[in-house]
Amino acid sequence: MRETTLACLGLLVTLGLTAQEKPAYDAAEAALGSSLFKTYCASCHGKGGGGDGPLAESLRFRPPDLTQLARRNKGPFPMDQVRRTIDGRTAVKGHGGPDMPVWGDAFKATSEGYDEKKVAERINQLAHFLASIQVPAN
Repeated sequence: MRETTLACLGLLVTLGLTAQEKPAYDAAEAALGSSLFKTYCASCHGKGGGGDGPLAESLRFRPPDLTQLARRNKGPFPMDQVRRTIDGRTAVKGHGGPDMPVWGDAFKATSEGYDEKKVAERINQLAHFLASIQVPAN
């Protein structure tokens, strides 16, 4: 009985760790975010988000590997922090200055006109895309 209990606990821990390897995200939002990422972010952050875009070498600060956000956060994907960084509320070296636009402001200045809801949707889509490309911890 004790061995069975220990085996079940071990399985639950393993399943829990496996579930944490890939953050939860909305696949439809991530698909929309993928298109936004290619348009607005890939030139610096790279097509796969690895910080290796064609402009990366010419910037003062090398863009971070965005596939490692969950790992750098010690496991959980920091969805709210990512949203704040994209929209400019959280300062990050290279963001919001001459190296990276504050996308919350940039999205407001679209041909569709100013729409706070549309800005929030785009930022959310980008955040879900970034959650979808996280590399699981080894």
